[in-house]
Amino acid sequence: MSTILITGASAGIGAATARHFLDRGWTVGLLARSEDRLQALAEGQPRAHVLPADVTDEAQVEAAFASFTDRAGRLDVLFNNAGMFGTQAPIDEIPVAEWRRIVDVNLTGMFLCARAAFAQMRRQAPQGGRIINNGSISAHVPREGSVSYTATKHAITGLTKSLSLDGRPFDIACGQIDIGNARTELLDGIIARTPDNPPPVMEVEEVAGAVLHMAELPLSANVQFMTLMATKMPYIGRG
Repeated sequence: MSTILITGASAGIGAATARHFLDRGWTVGLLARSEDRLQALAEGQPRAHVLPADVTDEAQVEAAFASFTDRAGRLDVLFNNAGMFGTQAPIDEIPVAEWRRIVDVNLTGMFLCARAAFAQMRRQAPQGGRIINNGSISAHVPREGSVSYTATKHAITGLTKSLSLDGRPFDIACGQIDIGNARTELLDGIIARTPDNPPPVMEVEEVAGAVLHMAELPLSANVQFMTLMATKMPYIGRG
């Protein structure tokens, strides 16, 4: 039976992906800070394991990964998904403390989770596994006023490339999915603020299906980078 640990599993893309994998028989570790939301997601799902943890806390991350692999037996896939957008404003209006908060979650948090997954995959038998990093369309082109978020998502691309190289001797594959306008609570808020000109969206379940495709590949194959977005987003072409 295949196993996956999903960070940021309490809402949005993480929760949708967790439900998708559970429906297909995977054993799923649900990691996020909101234990009550994780418990609700896991209700009636014997293959779901609730792992309350803060991805910015090294000790909590390592304890959560150890707890999951003790119960599940091994870790086949990490969906490194936890992240936050932060304050939308020009750079001179963003407090340095806010910058550090976003970097801590979006970059250091993903580093800590990838580090814990890599260590487990390297030492388990049979050796190997897959890390799927959640990047963003912002890893290519930013929204206005998103310097903190955009900088971290560009950094995730570097993390993905480095892990891909370093994982080769240990049969650890690493890929990245860059998502644009999946309909989550965050995007619903944007839609509510712009009812006369709502952004084009796609359903979040499409993201979950794409992550499943990446996860189910044999370790001899890898989706290095996937861009999945609402078809009518103004990403291609000039405005």
